[in-house]
Amino acid sequence: MDNLKKEFAAKLLDIKAIKLQPNDPFTWASGWKSPFYCDNRKTLSYPSLRTFVKHEIIHAIHTEFPEAEVVAGVATGAIAQGALVADALNLPFVYVRSKAKDHGMQNLIEGDVEAGKKVVVIEDLISTGGSSLKAVEALRQAGCEVIGMVASYTYGFDVAKKAFEDAKVKLVTLTDYEHVVEQAKETGYIKDSDVEVLHEWRSQPDTWMK
Repeated sequence: MDNLKKEFAAKLLDIKAIKLQPNDPFTWASGWKSPFYCDNRKTLSYPSLRTFVKHEIIHAIHTEFPEAEVVAGVATGAIAQGALVADALNLPFVYVRSKAKDHGMQNLIEGDVEAGKKVVVIEDLISTGGSSLKAVEALRQAGCEVIGMVASYTYGFDVAKKAFEDAKVKLVTLTDYEHVVEQAKETGYIKDSDVEVLHEWRSQPDTWMK
């Protein structure tokens, strides 16, 4: 698994899906300042990498969640990859909105899923875990049994780890913060001093630079 995490980290850095800017931080939607930005959706633009991600998610499902009967993607980042995975596995696919539509059927879950079905959730990125676990809760409210989640990337924040533990959701990721930083350092993408800044940020992301 460590080899996969390192390999995928290198691939994300290669297509600039991950940007590390310790001296010119980004502002996330949450308002947090961050020296780190990850956009896994860029992998969809590269056929060989898109296939790599699909195959690795499938491998994770076969290994960790072989009883899965339905694949669910979290909108919007994981819809495309989730659909590709479901198609390859010949399983039903649904996706979960961040909030219900304000028109039409006002659906929160798009697609048909029967109560009692075992669902594996696909996510592109885990930050605090809030939006991902809202999707889990929506599926549970619909009577589904969520058996776990596979995500492309996680920042590994303590708040997210606790949230997944409290929600009793097993999380498997293709790569993570540690492997991206390690790979970025090895390739000279960042300096040792940058690593110190990144670790400082990751330890207290909600108050960093405030």
